[in-house]
Amino acid sequence: MPSPNGQLALVMGDVDMVRALGVAGVDSALFGFADEAGRYSRHVRAALPWIDPWEHHEELVAALLAFARAQPEPPVLFPQTDATVLLASRSRERLSQALGLVLADHELIEQLMDKGRFQLLAAEHDLPVPPAQRLRASPGLPPPVLEVPFPIVVKPIVRTPGWTGLAGSSKAFHVLDGEGFAALWPRLGDVGTELLAQELVRGPESSIESYHAYVDASGAVAGEFTGRKIRTFPLDYGHSSAVEVTALADVAELGREVLARLGLKGVAKLDFKRDDRGRLHLLEINPRFNLWHYPGALAGVNLPALVYADLTGRERPPAPASLRTVRWCDPLLDLRAARAAGIAPLAWLRWVRRCEALCGLAWRDPMPFFRGRLGPALWRRVPRYRRAVS
Repeated sequence: MPSPNGQLALVMGDVDMVRALGVAGVDSALFGFADEAGRYSRHVRAALPWIDPWEHHEELVAALLAFARAQPEPPVLFPQTDATVLLASRSRERLSQALGLVLADHELIEQLMDKGRFQLLAAEHDLPVPPAQRLRASPGLPPPVLEVPFPIVVKPIVRTPGWTGLAGSSKAFHVLDGEGFAALWPRLGDVGTELLAQELVRGPESSIESYHAYVDASGAVAGEFTGRKIRTFPLDYGHSSAVEVTALADVAELGREVLARLGLKGVAKLDFKRDDRGRLHLLEINPRFNLWHYPGALAGVNLPALVYADLTGRERPPAPASLRTVRWCDPLLDLRAARAAGIAPLAWLRWVRRCEALCGLAWRDPMPFFRGRLGPALWRRVPRYRRAVS
């Protein structure tokens, strides 16, 4: 369906990316899970059927090209997950025939998305990453001798469905000592995936601070902002449930320096963890769009809109005189995080009322929350016999 606001954005992600573009008056076509709340947004003009990007790469590329060629003008592609940015990068020549896209260099994306190769890249460019060791887990193999001191964090080289089956929504395992590692190893072997054992930077998830930037084709930083995590669920190594966009001068300075050393062009998120002495340690670099771009847009720096403007010939959104502080939360997930953290429900509700951005909920676009998020959540709580007769 044509967009009344010009070329469509083809979002391979969620409602927060749709909202970030909607702030700039850009309508979207959405590729996401069949139950993705963003399908109900007033900013979404079309929804593409779900095709697994890990398992059906060629089928998904063909579907994206078919959709794009049916539009009056080439849509602009916004990959928001590990799987979709790898798909877009590996098929960039074909996709660019019918879609506008901004991506980092192909080899650099491969290095950044593979945590083992990232460690080598970091050593080559003297980036401030914690020491780490690459591991290969297979059924029946004994645990290897670790060169990294305990405590450690064990995480997959590339996050795949197999890892999710083992760890659920956790992105990593926290291992205190050799005994704990030996106990965990057989479970890792059953997954049969490559892993990274990384020295732990002590501190809560709220010590993780991030730098977000779009570096244009000339190598200039077209837009940037910083922020910090407030809560995740699960509490350790979980998915962000509450974050805050706020000015962090040293994070921005180090983020710019890292991107310059790598020569990265495109969109990137750099995650740092601040230790108890105030030093910043680089944990990872994600060369893709992400949930932070919606609160970033409300704070005054709309990175997706900048990319869209450059690819469609629009005028770029003006740079703000100063960055607004904006808090974002996913209410349904953050309620669980707050409960796990021992925060009283009323205190949490008072905090949520002060949030400037809520995942899926905006007064001018309420349906993603009420139909796409709250409705299914309530439906799952209805007794089965009630469902059968409804």
